[in-house]
Amino acid sequence: MTEISGIDVSVPPSGTGCAECDEAGGWWFHLRRCAQCGHIGCCDSSPAQHASAHWRETGHPVIRSFEPGETWFWSFPEEGFYEEGPALASPEHHPLDQPAPGPAGRVPPDWRAKIHG
Repeated sequence: MTEISGIDVSVPPSGTGCAECDEAGGWWFHLRRCAQCGHIGCCDSSPAQHASAHWRETGHPVIRSFEPGETWFWSFPEEGFYEEGPALASPEHHPLDQPAPGPAGRVPPDWRAKIHG
C-alpha cells in the first residue's frame, strides 16, 4: 500500500452528495471525498467544482473518488494520482441508486453542455 499524507481513515463522509450543491439545489457530474475531513464535493468536470474549491479553502491535500467501484486518490499539491490507498471510514461511495450525474431530479436535460471537459 502507498503511504499518502493528508488522510484520516477514521473520518466518515459528510453525506451522500456534494455538500454545497445540495445546499444550493445544484447538481454534479461525479463526487469526490476529502480524505482528511470527509467533505463530499463535486469533481472538476461538474459546473461548480466544489472538491477543488474545498482544497483551496482548507489546504486539505488529498481526495478520493466517491463513485462506486472507484478507489483512487488524487493529491492536489503533488498533482499525483494513486490507484490505491488506505480504506476510509464507511461508506466508501455514494448510494448505488444515486445516479451520476446526480442527484435525480436536479440534473438539467442539457447537462452534457454544462460540464467541464
